[in-house]
Amino acid sequence: MRPSLFGPRRSRLAAAAQLVLLLLVALAMLIPLLWLVSTSLKGPAEDIFTSPPALWPSQPSLEAYTRLFTDNPIATYLLNSTIVSGLAVLANVLFCSLAAYPLARMRFKGRGLVLALVVATILIPFQVVMIPLYLLMVQIGLRNTLWALIIPQAATAFGIFLLRQSFLGVPVELEEAARCDGCTPLGEWWNVMLPAARADLITLAMFVFIGTWSDFLWPLVILDEPQLYTLPLGLQQLASSFSLDWRLVAAGSVISILPVLVLFIGLQRYILPSASGDAVKG
Repeated sequence: MRPSLFGPRRSRLAAAAQLVLLLLVALAMLIPLLWLVSTSLKGPAEDIFTSPPALWPSQPSLEAYTRLFTDNPIATYLLNSTIVSGLAVLANVLFCSLAAYPLARMRFKGRGLVLALVVATILIPFQVVMIPLYLLMVQIGLRNTLWALIIPQAATAFGIFLLRQSFLGVPVELEEAARCDGCTPLGEWWNVMLPAARADLITLAMFVFIGTWSDFLWPLVILDEPQLYTLPLGLQQLASSFSLDWRLVAAGSVISILPVLVLFIGLQRYILPSASGDAVKG
């Protein structure tokens, strides 16, 4: 049977159509971000509500960013968010991996029940436990402290389940080799499991960082002192204090997006299928 003369052409047309579709989707995703950056760069004399709207500022200016840092405690909000998000990521990586390792490798009575109860908590909305959690924080004296934001995020059921599934994929031979070298169970967790689950650890860290960095409801409930506000609360204060000066709000939103964007760009090359052979060397 003779090959179709139109086969290669049809495949090229399909690839071109797929490329155009992906470019359109990417453009649709980028336009709001570009609009936000454009609004933050428009000078005070430029009308930001022109019709038709102008995506590129006619008088580019950093005046909104200057006012953002000179007239507002935005640096304090950034520092608070960085402390809370960073400690929440470290706590999640540590505690979730410590909890996931026995659930994946150790044999003990009731292991399945424990795992089922942990996974079941994913179905409970945060609003259900918010009031008991608030009362607990008040009773132990952590209200109006950054610890009240860190402790509830110190371990998550999603993180435990994700790392358990990752540990299940690590070959048992690696643990046996580490055991022959004299490793304790804690040493096997540190030297074998964590390196082998690097990609999932980084994925968990990104999820926790983004969720904690953008959290608005819980800080709003537990914090009253402005010097402890995180960035989402600070941006809300920014909007109300300046009667919706959209240039300032846009500049603050750009500042809040940058750390997440930098983190994703910096870590995405590590989110690759982990070679289990890298866990034990030599």
